[in-house]
Amino acid sequence: MSYLIAVIVILVILWAIGTFLLKGEDLSQWDRPVEGAAQSFPGHEGPSKGHWEAVTAIEQFGLDAMGLGRKQRLDFMRKFMDDMGRRREYSAEFVAVDAGGIPAEWVLAPGSDSSRRVLYIHGGAFIAGSPVSHRNVTSCYAELCGAAVLAIDYRLMPENRRQQGIDDCRSAYRWILDNGPDGPEPVSHLVVSGDSAGGNLSLSLAAWVRDQDLRAADAVVALSPTVDATFTSPSIVSNIKSDVMLGPLFSVLLKIPTAIRRWLFVIENHFNPANPVVSPVFGDLSGLPPTLVQVSEAEMLFDDARRYVNKARASGSQAVVQSWAHMMHVWHIFYPEVREAEEAWDEIRKFVDSTR
Repeated sequence: MSYLIAVIVILVILWAIGTFLLKGEDLSQWDRPVEGAAQSFPGHEGPSKGHWEAVTAIEQFGLDAMGLGRKQRLDFMRKFMDDMGRRREYSAEFVAVDAGGIPAEWVLAPGSDSSRRVLYIHGGAFIAGSPVSHRNVTSCYAELCGAAVLAIDYRLMPENRRQQGIDDCRSAYRWILDNGPDGPEPVSHLVVSGDSAGGNLSLSLAAWVRDQDLRAADAVVALSPTVDATFTSPSIVSNIKSDVMLGPLFSVLLKIPTAIRRWLFVIENHFNPANPVVSPVFGDLSGLPPTLVQVSEAEMLFDDARRYVNKARASGSQAVVQSWAHMMHVWHIFYPEVREAEEAWDEIRKFVDSTR
């Protein structure tokens, strides 16, 4: 009987910690439209044909992955993403480089300025993706911004710890300040950007750079970033059916009781989910570089984006959010087939130009 009581007490304590101590601050005060720094692209005619074709490809991927074991599914996802990058033709050149101990590649468009640089951090849920999978994104940056783009191959989970991927981003940032595609050369203009998980790493990195008193980036661009690992924003639930990419995954995850879900995050990531290192919206958002966040109003991370921008602006940082109706998560990667991606890239170009 005493053993049973001890087990019950331990379970109650774990539940209480998961429910209260791993929750973080209440972010609901930031659940409102962003005043004076928001732009919406309503898409009155509905999604383009290219968007629906991309949706079909994503849905087929989900069907093909059904029935696979965890390791097989991860390998399948990584190959699928890399194949997306390999199937295209590019005018940019891709040059492998050791970025201070981090495997990476320079993405160089004709006529790019080696002193103007973009540090690009790919998405893929921290478990997939590579510089190859995101070549369509990095080549867009190189061509539209006339900059040398450094795409890093940071360490992925589950083979590595979450902290190791974060450390790789920090090391690459230090390196790119003093090194270009032609060798040692100070940077004249620097953009840090990433999508989804890479957007999370980019926003976390910007705060770390500030705290280290390093040269700040001139701009940060986050595409559909995840900013809150506690998953408490309203759109996490309200947009689960309209998010064709994240919805199928989260529909299973959100069925797990909240306290258990948070403990699973701790076990897998070795972080409190409310730690600003992995959930940048919980951190100090003052003194950050000009930041652009682009997000779809149909995706589950829509309110996360608004929360981040609202809090950053209230903290005195220059942050703006641009949202598109109907789009899938990180639709930018399907440029130029998806017409709305061209629109988003044009806005990124204008934002980057405004920070020079």
